[in-house]
Amino acid sequence: MRTASLTASALLAAAVLAVTAGQSQAAAPAAKATSDTRTTAACTAADTKVTVQNVTRPVNHQLLTVTNTGGKACNLYGHPFLRFDEAQSPTQAVEDSKPQAVVTLAPGQSGYAGINLSSADGSGQYGYTATSLEVFFDKGDGSDARSAKPAFPKGTWTDETAYVTYWQQTAADALVW
Repeated sequence: MRTASLTASALLAAAVLAVTAGQSQAAAPAAKATSDTRTTAACTAADTKVTVQNVTRPVNHQLLTVTNTGGKACNLYGHPFLRFDEAQSPTQAVEDSKPQAVVTLAPGQSGYAGINLSSADGSGQYGYTATSLEVFFDKGDGSDARSAKPAFPKGTWTDETAYVTYWQQTAADALVW
């Protein structure tokens, strides 16, 4: 009886090893195929058109729109780094606005970020009328790349409470924050 039990255990172990080996051999070509797949490059100022416009709702907001003008798809990683006038640090980003996936733009498609310029209750300090905006793109590793300087709405008031959202697929998602 004991010999029969050991033999059954050995056969079971051999069967598991055979199945496992077969699966790993079958998976090997698939892994190789995905390693040959090219990755989508980050969107840059060179292959996009950047615009910024005032919106009526929510109050004190602007919509940043990036349209892929290149011939290939590109990724909008993270959030835009914004610099109003000659500010020494970028506008803070809303971490809660981070989407579940990177925004990928096919040629001609647009991605969006919402900009809150100042607090609605006027509690922000150090407010001023900004005259320019510089938009830096995330290269996919958290660092910024060459910037774009879109036409900027005159009379844009901003203060220390300004923030920007992560890139979004729709304008409505960008303006939720």
